[in-house]
Amino acid sequence: MSVNAKDALQRLKEGNKQYVADRECVNVSQDVRNSLVGGQAPFAIILSCADSRVLPESIFDANAGELFVLRVAGNIANTSTIASIEYAVAHLGTKLIVVLGHESCGAVTAALAGGDNGYNLNHLCSHIIPAIAASESQDVNDVVKVNASENAKALSQRSQIISNAMKEGLEIKSAYYNLGSGVVDFL
Repeated sequence: MSVNAKDALQRLKEGNKQYVADRECVNVSQDVRNSLVGGQAPFAIILSCADSRVLPESIFDANAGELFVLRVAGNIANTSTIASIEYAVAHLGTKLIVVLGHESCGAVTAALAGGDNGYNLNHLCSHIIPAIAASESQDVNDVVKVNASENAKALSQRSQIISNAMKEGLEIKSAYYNLGSGVVDFL
């Protein structure tokens, strides 16, 4: 049974409070792993940056099987991340998607700096350029927040599955992770 978006968001907020207070209770014991062999029912989808300092399960005090996490530099909604999110929405019934940007993002920094970073990194940065254009600031952390919001919008604009699910209670939120404090601000 899927958790509604409001309850899922509250669980994320409560989990983040536990993390910030150094009281997280992440459990990936043999019993938990065994309970997941037959399937998964994540209560939220997190589109996060691949940055090694950003650990969604820890940040939200979530056990194995509770979050459907996608990680790509710049937390971009590209064809592959959208397809994976569509799977969780259509087949797992997950009702909340969070696009999680973070303080001092290297991908956003690279996009702001411009220049030739080679084919692949240039392609990745091209997904961040719309956020730079939409931002009123060139400060990396301001652009990170706009980038998270722009990618949240892109999910429903680029996916019929996601936009249809929004009519059935799916919600998409953007958020910003503060590296030093551990606090997640929902935008």
